[in-house]
Amino acid sequence: MRILPASGAVIAAALIAAAPLSAQALSAIPGVTAAPMSAEDLVTLPRLGAPAVNAAGTLAVYTVTITDPETLKRSPAHYLIDLARPGAAPVPLAIAIRASGLAFGADGALYFLSSEHPVGAGAAARGRVWRVTLGKDGAAGAPQLVAGFPDADIAGFKLASTGDAIAVWGEVPRECRTFGCANAKARYLPGPGSGRLYDGSDGFVRHWDRWATPGLHNRIFVFGLVDGRVVGDGVPVDGDDPATGLVADTPTMPFGGAEEIAFSPDAEQLYFTARKADGAEPGSTNLDIYVSDLLGAPPRNLTADNTATDTTPAISPDGRYLAWLAMDRPTYEADQLSIRLMDFHTGETRNLTKDTDLSFGSLAWAPDGKHLIATAQKVLDTPAFRIDIATGKVTELNLMAGNEAHIANLVPLPKGGALFTRDSLGAPAELFLSDGMGQARPLTDIATTRMGQMANIVTRRFSFTGANGDTVWGQITRLADQTGPIPAILYIHGGPQGSFNDAWSNRWNPRVTASQGYAVISVDFHGSTGYGQAFTDAINKDWGGGPLEDLQKGLEAALALDTQIDGSRACAMGASYGGYMVNWIAGDWPDRFKCIVQHDGIFDMRSMYYSTEELWFPRWDFGGSYEEARETYEKWNPANHVGKWKTPMLVVTGQQDFRVPYTQGLMSFTALQERGIPSQLLVFPDENHWVLGAKNSLQWHNTVFAWLDRWLKRDGSK
Repeated sequence: MRILPASGAVIAAALIAAAPLSAQALSAIPGVTAAPMSAEDLVTLPRLGAPAVNAAGTLAVYTVTITDPETLKRSPAHYLIDLARPGAAPVPLAIAIRASGLAFGADGALYFLSSEHPVGAGAAARGRVWRVTLGKDGAAGAPQLVAGFPDADIAGFKLASTGDAIAVWGEVPRECRTFGCANAKARYLPGPGSGRLYDGSDGFVRHWDRWATPGLHNRIFVFGLVDGRVVGDGVPVDGDDPATGLVADTPTMPFGGAEEIAFSPDAEQLYFTARKADGAEPGSTNLDIYVSDLLGAPPRNLTADNTATDTTPAISPDGRYLAWLAMDRPTYEADQLSIRLMDFHTGETRNLTKDTDLSFGSLAWAPDGKHLIATAQKVLDTPAFRIDIATGKVTELNLMAGNEAHIANLVPLPKGGALFTRDSLGAPAELFLSDGMGQARPLTDIATTRMGQMANIVTRRFSFTGANGDTVWGQITRLADQTGPIPAILYIHGGPQGSFNDAWSNRWNPRVTASQGYAVISVDFHGSTGYGQAFTDAINKDWGGGPLEDLQKGLEAALALDTQIDGSRACAMGASYGGYMVNWIAGDWPDRFKCIVQHDGIFDMRSMYYSTEELWFPRWDFGGSYEEARETYEKWNPANHVGKWKTPMLVVTGQQDFRVPYTQGLMSFTALQERGIPSQLLVFPDENHWVLGAKNSLQWHNTVFAWLDRWLKRDGSK
């Protein structure tokens, strides 16, 4: 069987573009007078990044990503805000070159990453670290080069609090003893042709959305800093000698970053998370925390006794303790993340949160060195918690007085407060400041006013008795003033160990879908996070069982709760596991929905197992390899129920998706065509498991909304 590339006739013929909904159509929603949020609004809303704070806790910088409404090109805008002056307005920062990853140095200067170069310098585009001085009025000086190398791009950096060291990382061949070497060869290209040759001992062949290059790894080098400029050749923290050192990716690929790196307070050691690169890598979740003495020796593995995940090292202000997040069960990527504490004075290691049924997602030290501040999902919110290192007591912080929604990017401040971002289903992230870990106040208005000019939505939480008699939670999001009958959309989240919690999303956004005139119903079925580890574990070997029962009961509970919702006009939408589930629904709940939107969903369990890249995932969720657990894979295989398919389906896939390869979408589409079921196929040649590009996102939304409108007829016509 021949698979055509993106330009091939089969895919090109199946790719159908949809026109955006007109303003006239949007304004026809009964009871709604203000302009509802559109797909264009979602794509062009300014997006807040994580803040950075100076050592004194008096100044913060943050970046806002701006999208041009005409060209849809994105660019960063940077702002400085005085935290010591209540009511101080953010000051725009004009940096001469495009900057990302802003961080304050101990010298008070602002350091950042850029692949640009000041005009007239004549240097090629390459990732480098720069710095600018800041005047009292926030004016930024001319960019000064901190670190740049001719043979490798810097992908990120972290500064030591002492001001005399910097860690930089990027993709560097393991045999290089410096940050890049001109004569390094890609050993996976033996020639004379263009064929790539991989060995089974190399680890990943491809991962997430890119083909691997054996011998090339994310590596960290630590340099001295003198007057804001690197000195010396740098020390590789994985060891100077490739024959005896660590062969690994650090930060871990593809999503690891600065949160996986920590200098000791005196900058004489560097702690970091690493994933060992070898033949076992595709089946292992064994991330470890290492420490380098910064003298060139191989790093020491501090968590070798735990063959599950250890990550996010955080050093106490006095250097006595190392805290980190850890799982207990190897090969399970959704195991509970507890907080571990190692005492360097006594050698003792404790699980601080072993008696708390929360899975923590971030970790930072309070300035007093006696507490840790962390965030974790709890039902449909993500609040912050204080953990006493002496007793392990966990206290929930009311930073938003019971209206936390989704708190993230939390930075404890020297005087006891915290800076953080907060977002919700109703609005994207804004920056907040809490004094003394009490009620926070907003510092920014990046999108709030703009959102207030759009038609209001209302989100209603509800619970019901689901599978196994357990309490299951869900949410209904709809336009506040819309009058019925309102067609329904059943949103099904991915993961499957995830949640449609009260948080903003730039991709699967309930508000923008509800604004098209639909009631969006989401259910946190068995397997979802935020309800204790046993609830998360319940989906194991039961992909199409309890979760489907929860969705069925949850939909009926929502319809009973809001009688304006028209259950006879309903569509189901899902991505990743949600895409699997709508394929499963097509064969096992075939008479319920008018249409289906399936994005990056599994169609055939057997071919999926042999083509996905992270093998630990199916092996854990189905009880082994395909050969070892064939009965379980086939029990929950949507391909076995195609004979009952009848619901019109839109299939969406990305050709750079190596988690659920695009061939799964092609198989779904073929099954639909063979049965004469109305169907469309939307293929993005340049997207991975997600749709990230601005123009692609707009096309995705326009196509999906046109498909929903085609089958649900928001005006109630037949």
